[in-house]
Parts: sequence; C-alpha cells; structure tokens
Amino acid sequence: STANGRAGVAIIRISGPKSGEILQKLAGKRPKPRIASLKTLKNQNGEDLDQSLVLYFPAPGSFTGEEMAEIHCHGSVAVIEAISNELFSLGLRQAKAGEFTRRAFENAKMDLTEAEGLADLIDAETEGQRRQALQQMQSGLKKVYESWRGQILDALAMIEGEIDFADEEDVSDNLADKALPILNNLEQNIKKTLKTSDIKSAIRRGIDIAIIGAPNAGKSSILNALAGREAAIVTARAGTTRDIIEVQMNIAGLPVTLADTAGLREAQDEIEAEGVRRARMRAKQADITIAVIDNTEIKADNNFQIPSELANSDIFIFNKTDLFKPKITKNVSRETFLLSAKTGEGLSELQTHLQQIIARKFGHQEQAGLTRARHKNCAKTALNAVIMAQHNLIIAPELAGDDLRQALSAIAELAGEADIEAVLDRVFSQFCIGK
Repeated sequence: STANGRAGVAIIRISGPKSGEILQKLAGKRPKPRIASLKTLKNQNGEDLDQSLVLYFPAPGSFTGEEMAEIHCHGSVAVIEAISNELFSLGLRQAKAGEFTRRAFENAKMDLTEAEGLADLIDAETEGQRRQALQQMQSGLKKVYESWRGQILDALAMIEGEIDFADEEDVSDNLADKALPILNNLEQNIKKTLKTSDIKSAIRRGIDIAIIGAPNAGKSSILNALAGREAAIVTARAGTTRDIIEVQMNIAGLPVTLADTAGLREAQDEIEAEGVRRARMRAKQADITIAVIDNTEIKADNNFQIPSELANSDIFIFNKTDLFKPKITKNVSRETFLLSAKTGEGLSELQTHLQQIIARKFGHQEQAGLTRARHKNCAKTALNAVIMAQHNLIIAPELAGDDLRQALSAIAELAGEADIEAVLDRVFSQFCIGK
C-alpha cells in the first residue's frame, strides 16, 4: 500500500480468510485485534526478515469486511522484497489495482459512489478536490440519492395502494393524486442537483481555461506570464503556436489547466488549419475563455469592433500597452484588462481577477454531488422517469408505477447495486495497487 521507492516505513496489507494465520506464521503470535504490536518477522527457515509493527483485523470489522492484517515494516526495497517473497511462498498473490476497495464494496462496507470518492481523494491534488472527494467518501452523494429513493418509494406506495386496494373502504379514492406533489418536489430536487454537476465535474477533473485570439496577439506570452515560466515558445512570427499548449496550475485552491491555442485566422496550410480547428473546439469546451486582442491593431480613433469569435469570452485582455494604450471601456461588456505581457503591467490585476472568478464560479462547491458522467446519466434517467410518471399519473396510475420502478432502477445503478460488471471493472481499475 506504499508507493515504490525508499522510505522510512512501508505498509503491506493482507486480506482474505487466512490473513490471521499468515500473520501468525510470520510474527510467531497473532496480536490482539486492532492493537499495534512490535514483532520480529521470520521466514519459514527461522531467519529474521525485519522488526515491524503488525496489526490484525478480524472480519467483519476491517476495511474490506474480510479478515485482514497489516505489516508496517522498514521501507527499503530489500525489506519489502524479502517480506513479499515470503508471503508469495505461503500462497499469497499480489492484489490487483483497487482490489481492496472492490472487496469492501462487494462486502457492503461502502457503496459505489463512496468508493469513487475514495479514488478521488487518493488522486486529489488541490484543497478543493480534497474537500469534495472527502464529502463523497463520507456518504455525501449517498445521502442525496437515498433521499430521492425515499420520495420515489413514498409516491409508489400511494400509487400501488390505490391500484391494489381500490375496493377497500378505508383507502382513499384519490390516494394516487397525493403522489403528485411528492414527484413534483423530487423533479425539482434532481434538476437542482444536475444543475451543479458541471461545477462538481470541473472541480474533480480541473477547471479548463482557454486563451484565444488572433496570431501574434500575445497569447503565449500571457500564458508564460501567468505560469511564471517559459512554457510556450514566443517569437515575433505570427502562427508560431500550432497545437494546444497546456499548463497545470493551482488557483484559489482549485486545479486549473491553462491552454494556449493557435491564432484564429484564415489558415495558411493544413497544419495551421488543424490548429485553428482545435483552438475553436477548445474555446467551446472551456469553463472560462480569455480573449487576447493586439492593441497595435486598434486605430488611434479607437474605432474597433470585437471579432465575433471572441465576443462571448469571459475575459478580454488588450495586450501590448507598452506600444499603444487604447480607450476600451465603452466597447466591451465583459471583464476587461489592459496588459503588457512584456513589461508585466496589469498582470497582477488579471491574476487577482482570475482567482476571484474561479472562487466565485467554482469555490465553496465542494459538497458531494454528481462528479462523473456515470452519475449524471443515472440522475437524468431517474429524472426522465419521474417526469413521465407525473404525466402518466393522470392517464393511468399503472403506467406511473412502472415509470417509478425505472427511476428506482437508475438509482440502484448509481449506487452500484445493479448488475453493472463492466462499470465496476472500469471504476476499480483506476485505483492504485494496494488500495
């Protein structure tokens, strides 16, 4: 469970019905459950392997729900190999990627969304990612979909109660009608959760910022200035950037990918044409776009029109104030900055605004939610079924009942309760070895 390489301590985990027996063969005596004990580990020939802390976890009170053991040994490659070889000779095998967590899931120690949250926590690189992943690992999303499931079951009970007991005197004739407000409220709840899903996904995967503009406007220089290093090649020749250049950054505690793109113009050759196509596509997909305009292209009378390709950008930068400083306040409706990537004039104001806009759009949104495409697809399926149930409730309650069972099936898939072996394989294969 420890990354490869030299370290002070390494952790070797064992899970399975004979874990205690194996630990006893190595340590001579099985320690008390969940009590760390210092033991001298020996091989089958009685030779010392290492002096280590060992722990024993009887089933089901362990991470995987199975009998487990942990060996906290010295972290040299030689010690790890010696203990591992001894374990292999005793009949154990190397765990597959994510196998410990998959066993925990299969033994009902966690649901699939909690397992995904654990994977995201292991991969978290920023404070925002850590908070969001921790919320999901601690049943944040589970609480959301269990609330949906409870409302569906309440509505379904009313619908089926009227169908099954229509002849009973103590059953209201309009029992199914009482399900309508519940379903209406549920529809709004699911829509509200879906509305924030893009933000949740952006925090998990990273916020994408695309820098766009005409050739030689200074996009690469601005990328380098924001990154604080020479990430992109800068020359006086227009069209130097042909492909997308990315820089990973941490802004306002959130992961950001800053992308420099090819200049937007009529391409001179096939390679540049592909670069322009990719630039347009990246701008379309980006969470935030920064349009860069060359001040030297603006006439002295300030007669300037924003190119249509840049018009919907979130931020406008009028670059090269060291050569010409236009009056642009009346021409642009977006956040606008006068900047010189060469001298650094205006850079701190731009950096401050980037922090503010990222914090405003994506900050304080780390509560658990629909962070993956799989989550969104399940929620959309449940939502469509709930909407259809409201429609069919007026026509035929029997049809509405079928719709709600489809919604329950979608939620079961979200939780990992449905038979989705391919999905499980994909989720757990993304874990590291030892987890």
